[in-house]
Amino acid sequence: MILLADSGSTKTHWVVLNSDKIENEVFTDGINPFYQTESEIEELIQTQLINKLNDAVVSSIFFYGAGCSFDEKKMMVRNALAIHFGEINIEIESDLLGAARGLFQHEQGIACILGTGSNSCYYNGIEIISNVSPLGFILGDEGSGAVLSKIFMADCLKNQVSEEIKTVFFEKHQLTTAVVLENVYKKPFPNRYLAQFTPFLSENINHPEVRSIVYNSFVAFFERNVQQYFYQKLITSFVGSVAFHLRPILAEAALHCGITIGKIEKSPMTGLMEFHK
Repeated sequence: MILLADSGSTKTHWVVLNSDKIENEVFTDGINPFYQTESEIEELIQTQLINKLNDAVVSSIFFYGAGCSFDEKKMMVRNALAIHFGEINIEIESDLLGAARGLFQHEQGIACILGTGSNSCYYNGIEIISNVSPLGFILGDEGSGAVLSKIFMADCLKNQVSEEIKTVFFEKHQLTTAVVLENVYKKPFPNRYLAQFTPFLSENINHPEVRSIVYNSFVAFFERNVQQYFYQKLITSFVGSVAFHLRPILAEAALHCGITIGKIEKSPMTGLMEFHK
């Protein structure tokens, strides 16, 4: 049996696959070696995963994760997994390669992630050939849940949106300026904190100010990322909750930018299971 993992900054989706049959499926908190230490990752695996695998005998692990683009970060995740699974075959790759394999299998295309963070690449059917660095939610991550919520939150705090929607938002989530600043600047995972408010934007997408934020950020994602690839006439496909739930606005922004969209999937896992059969 193999263990597949698709991990973002917010959650990790684990599937135990026996040939073409799902033996078990588990969801845990996200794993990102840029924001967590090796010991913190190991503890998460111990407390949230191991006891839910029902003693499955795993022969190989294929882990696709946010923050796993550099060798030293991959090694952190591999070491944490090896503590519990021993010296079996453990392959750690980026969540972007996972998205590309899940979306395109062995065909070429432009693979994109729009979830808590955002990313994109040109995939030739075997490997990632070109990638514009996403730079994280402070310098980049256009179109991501963290950035959409960051922009909306800042507009609320600086009185750039109507008092009506600001009041609804702050009352629904019991927010104050002090609470927001504490969570963004002093607590861990500020990107995860901000991204949790994306469903509010989705629920209020017909509000002109919300729609404008989402549309403009999607256009920025295409202009600052996808259009840099010389292969933009290829199909562009997406994974991620933001892309999935806001797909009508995403399609509109793509049309404005001359981008042809193929699939929009909430998760790459179905495609990854097919890829690893």
